[in-house]
Amino acid sequence: MVILGLSILLSDNPGGLTMKQQEGGYIDDSVITTKVRIAVFNEPTLKSAEINVETFNGVVQLSGFVSSAADERNATELARSIAGVKLVRDDIWVLGRDYRQA
Repeated sequence: MVILGLSILLSDNPGGLTMKQQEGGYIDDSVITTKVRIAVFNEPTLKSAEINVETFNGVVQLSGFVSSAADERNATELARSIAGVKLVRDDIWVLGRDYRQA
């Protein structure tokens, strides 16, 4: 029993509590995140937008607030243009848009 407990504590993924990325995934994801953030920051129409970027195994999630649907599209297109991006999940909210269901 003690040996089993020690092996769980010393394993890469103890108890399966966290998802493990593919080897090198953390570095690749941080590079992708940085490149997307730079692209968004350097886009003049998005400078005032509040866009958060997270990446996991090449899947980029954008969240935050923009002032128009065009800005939302622009941000997702910029993210898609970055090398290594497999998919972009758009959780951006357009300020002033009515999101209530009828």
